[in-house]
Amino acid sequence: MGIMLVTGAGGAGRTTVAAAAALAEAHAGRRVLLVSGDADEGLGVDVLRPSPAADFRREFLALQERSATALDLLGATPFEDAELTELPGSAPFALLRTLRDAAAQPDRDLVVVDLPPLLDALALLALPEQLRRYLRRLLPPERQAARALRPMLAQLAGVPMPAQWLYETTARWEAELAAVQAVVDAPTTTVRLVVEPGPAAADTLRTARLGLALHGLALDTVVANKLLPAESQDPWFAALTAQQHEHLARLRTGHDGAVHALPHLGRDPRGAEDLALLAVDTNPVPAPAWTVEDRRAEDGILVWHIPLPGAAKDELSLVRRGDELLLAVGPFRRNVPLPPALRRCTVAGAGLVDGDLRVRFTPDAGLWPKAP
Repeated sequence: MGIMLVTGAGGAGRTTVAAAAALAEAHAGRRVLLVSGDADEGLGVDVLRPSPAADFRREFLALQERSATALDLLGATPFEDAELTELPGSAPFALLRTLRDAAAQPDRDLVVVDLPPLLDALALLALPEQLRRYLRRLLPPERQAARALRPMLAQLAGVPMPAQWLYETTARWEAELAAVQAVVDAPTTTVRLVVEPGPAAADTLRTARLGLALHGLALDTVVANKLLPAESQDPWFAALTAQQHEHLARLRTGHDGAVHALPHLGRDPRGAEDLALLAVDTNPVPAPAWTVEDRRAEDGILVWHIPLPGAAKDELSLVRRGDELLLAVGPFRRNVPLPPALRRCTVAGAGLVDGDLRVRFTPDAGLWPKAP
């Protein structure tokens, strides 16, 4: 199954482009599911809508039920469904669960996902990995093995062990987050960026390429939406069109993949006929590969190549901490687990060459096996 994630600048037409892509793929004979909270009904495509309020109530009540014994000890009064209102921050979790559920449907060839604006979308896609890291640090898996003893200890003590439900809940969260992360990291998952060809378009493209590459995701297609017609005789209108085409040229220079221009229809797109005018071809692009180059025979080092297209040296920092590399580039940060071979090395330096971050490692003689 393929997953197409559609994001872009606010107001650029993400939902319209996502719906047009889903409709075009359905007309080509593929079994398509569109995940969107804003797509119109009656497009001829199955739509799965995230419901943050219902998702929050369901998850809260389930957690409350699993924690009933501990809450009774504290004298807490349980909530009822009717009195619950969602808290801020519920929407991203509801969307991630909907994405997981959509990807689990066996009778689909493609799932098209209408994501939030770019920066929110990048934060959303990074969330499963970040939360799993927090859970592993706060409740390490080796400690969770002891939870099997807690029911017996609770019987001996005559009271329930408060930590038991915490470990059980953590295990459930870990399983859910791992399922979502597997969808995001799958080689068949690609990202489509929607922008208007204006002054902010090039910066939006650079931000998208950098943020996606940091998390190992592929940007397959850039859609320059709402391009004005070029044949107008009105000087003001013609000048605006010329500016759009200049920005479109910059987009094509700044992206190695396909850049598709879509026309401004002169109205808000409505119905399947309008969406058919806004369809673009799918151009699957493999995610940028993070590779380890073994140069021990030549230079006595190993080099970790991390593709960061568009990165600048003055906005880049990296720190080795344990078995992780703390990598920051521009507004983005990621704690990256080191490949097993590099965990037995020390960092010898790093350099950025044409968007390729090259981190040099020297093998630790005390940890590497000695040659016979």
